[in-house]
Amino acid sequence: MNRTFAGHFQSIPRAPTLPSPQTPSTISWLKAGKQHSMAEQQSHSTNRLTRKKRKLTIENEPLTLTLTPNRTHTFRRKKKPDRLNYETLADSNNNRKWVFSPIDCSKYRDKFVFVSYNILGVENASNHKDLYFNVLPKFMKWEYRRRAIRREIARYSPSILCFQEVDRFDDLNRILQKDGFKGIYQARTGEARDGCAIFWKDALFSLLHEDNIEFKRFGLRDNVAQFCVLKMNAYQKHIDDTENLKVQPSRNILVGNIHVLFNPSRGDIKLGQVRLFLEKAHRLSQKWGNIPAILGGDLNSMPQSAMYQFMVSSELNIQHHERKKISGQICPFDHPRFPYQSNYSSRPSLNRWSKEELRLATGTEESVHLKHNLKLNSAYQGVPASRLTRDSHGEPLATSFHSRFMGTVDYIWHTKELVPVKVLETLPIEILKKTKGLPSKVWGSDHLALACELAFADESCGP
Repeated sequence: MNRTFAGHFQSIPRAPTLPSPQTPSTISWLKAGKQHSMAEQQSHSTNRLTRKKRKLTIENEPLTLTLTPNRTHTFRRKKKPDRLNYETLADSNNNRKWVFSPIDCSKYRDKFVFVSYNILGVENASNHKDLYFNVLPKFMKWEYRRRAIRREIARYSPSILCFQEVDRFDDLNRILQKDGFKGIYQARTGEARDGCAIFWKDALFSLLHEDNIEFKRFGLRDNVAQFCVLKMNAYQKHIDDTENLKVQPSRNILVGNIHVLFNPSRGDIKLGQVRLFLEKAHRLSQKWGNIPAILGGDLNSMPQSAMYQFMVSSELNIQHHERKKISGQICPFDHPRFPYQSNYSSRPSLNRWSKEELRLATGTEESVHLKHNLKLNSAYQGVPASRLTRDSHGEPLATSFHSRFMGTVDYIWHTKELVPVKVLETLPIEILKKTKGLPSKVWGSDHLALACELAFADESCGP
């Protein structure tokens, strides 16, 4: 083992020239050499003991090496790499940071933290093991993932949670009740057992109304969506703030949660599900007094897709798009030429839709136009951040990662009555890649949770 210790480098003197045996100095030289050898052995023995003792105490201490009388250099011993080198490196950089709005929102009083999270259904994970062959088996176990998800959520101090791919609701409900949450669940129809769940902090909100959509009733597969109207129980007032002690209107919000069909080829069904979801969200918002809405979920569609365009612009001519490309579900990091700014230049005649496909997508066999009445903003788009984690739209570069896909399919949308104060950044692509795939030691799903803090926008907020 090479060892470095405190001390000075000294040049070793050359051995003296051996004198002639006939000279008187021979005997004295031999005596001197013998004495020098004994002293050297004694010194070597002492140094060996010293080094042995030092070995016990030097592991975590800086080592100093003096090269010259006036220059001293300090070295630190490197630790041996962990066996799970990539995993450890990625998880050691897992500090997802909050990014704050560029405007001054200090005057906002009524705020809440919203989290949307596809937590990876237990049965989905077991039925698609080919997606997780790089993940250690212990990180795939529900017992481990459940604890990891609970620890992660606690770090964000959420007020409202929207989960997708929930097939262990009783488990989640039991552990989240201990953390002060109440929740509702909507299971998928058909053979699949996962569904959607909404939880809220019982001390902050009360449930006024709940609703749901079973898309099978409209011929749109077994996916579901759910809604609830929540009332904020108390305002975040300061005792010395007399302005806030005045009577204010009640704080009601509509929360929507959806998990859209995965199948990339069925853009007609995806559009139909999102169309019904947005229509019902608008009706419920109007019914309860035009209250603000926040919508979370896994849209199984990417930011450069026609689906994203529909959400943002409130309208879409589907004849300009191919049914199989509506959601844009390819991995952009494997297709570098895939545009983030979509160019919809195809002529309608090249993208024919059958009457049945039109009916599923738009609700009628004659119309090729889609429109919704909600003016939606993306929470992440509203808070700019680093190019290491964002695309040209301002959306995260990746919210999901397994052996066959890395990209963004999860979103948080809100109406103009709500303002994003801060959002939780996702992980840089290079860090994600080093995990070799999610779930991991720290992250309990193959998706990353999206989180934002929102404020009610009817209070003044200066630039």
